[in-house]
Amino acid sequence: MDSDATTDTRPTPRPGGRSARVQRAVHDAVNALLGEIDRAQITVPAIAARAGVTPSTIYRRWGDLGELLADVAVERLRPDTPPEDTGSAQRDVLLYVTQFADEMASGPGRTVLRDVIGSTAENRSGTCCNVTRNQLELLGERAAARGEDFPGVEYLIDTVIAPIIFRILSNEPPGEARVAALVAHAFGTMPDPSRAAPALSAPSS
Repeated sequence: MDSDATTDTRPTPRPGGRSARVQRAVHDAVNALLGEIDRAQITVPAIAARAGVTPSTIYRRWGDLGELLADVAVERLRPDTPPEDTGSAQRDVLLYVTQFADEMASGPGRTVLRDVIGSTAENRSGTCCNVTRNQLELLGERAAARGEDFPGVEYLIDTVIAPIIFRILSNEPPGEARVAALVAHAFGTMPDPSRAAPALSAPSS
């Protein structure tokens, strides 16, 4: 054995052990405070006091308040239940995407998007995207089991999810009709929804 080699004797966090309990306590504290006070008033010491940990514990694990809020935001995106099964691939996707658009366009949803996009952690946005990707993959598996055609998951992200997020971030959340048009276009049942949308008239001078 190399005499210069060292052995890392630090304990590895156990799933469900203290590390998981600390994360849950801190996440619960953040969510509780978000429901009680304005987001701008939330501080690391306030979170630490509510969670029963020291501020240094939070700084060691998350780095700063922004990263903690982004971590909580990603966790809030994780669905509690699988997408509803309507018996039709296109209806499944339409229902899921409509609910997704409504949630993301809400006040809390926009806060989630802002926190995730503002995060400096390289994997934060990727994790957010993977939550949606996993849900669409489940819908694709259902469609395959029923023998239905299904657009590629990445195609749905590019042509349905991405335009919805762009409009929400541009403060022009899509209505149900546009969401339905995007989904229908992805399934090849109607023309490009950008052409189907009514033209905006030029403002009068």
